[in-house]
Amino acid sequence: MTFKAAFLHFAVILLATLAGPRIAAAEPLQLVGLGDSLMAGYQLPQEDALPAQLQRELVAKGHDVVISNAGVSGDTTSGGLSRVDWSVPEGTDGVILELGANDALRGIPPEQTEKNLEQIITRLKERNIPILLVGMLAPPNMGDDYGKRFNAIYPRLAEKYDLPLYPFVLDGVITERSLLLEDGMHPNTQGLKLMAERILPLAESWVAGIKGQSN
Repeated sequence: MTFKAAFLHFAVILLATLAGPRIAAAEPLQLVGLGDSLMAGYQLPQEDALPAQLQRELVAKGHDVVISNAGVSGDTTSGGLSRVDWSVPEGTDGVILELGANDALRGIPPEQTEKNLEQIITRLKERNIPILLVGMLAPPNMGDDYGKRFNAIYPRLAEKYDLPLYPFVLDGVITERSLLLEDGMHPNTQGLKLMAERILPLAESWVAGIKGQSN
């Protein structure tokens, strides 16, 4: 082997050796679940909360992600707006935004709820953080007029800001007593597992889009 050939051979081996650890050490996507008790996992261990359940579902599908739980029980959209800057730290690759249930339960004017959500979305977009929007429906006891005004919030914001939307966070859960805690409002572990499974297809495509932007 000539000196030139030997040098090239050595260089290829060296580059392969250096590249290997970099590939192996690729950082997982850092996601944040920003929400209320439905995100926080009310009265349940953190490993049963929605972020942990959804993380397990995504990892099982081959996605390298970590989902931090920034859910606060009782939080309204106003509360979420007041803490969005510190609840979503630097280095966050994406936010799952789930807020509004407590606004509806308290009868807060839907126009104010929408304004708060829009400001949260705007702040995250200013930081170039992708958002998966998770919607809520108003309780039937709030009346038809309130329901129509509230239920239109999430589709309108999703269209305006081109966000992926999961329309109703409690879809398939709120009507099944066996999937709820004794209060009849909050999901139990199995309820949250079903929620994660139902959100998974949309979350997968959203995560794939984030990966595509970073490549």
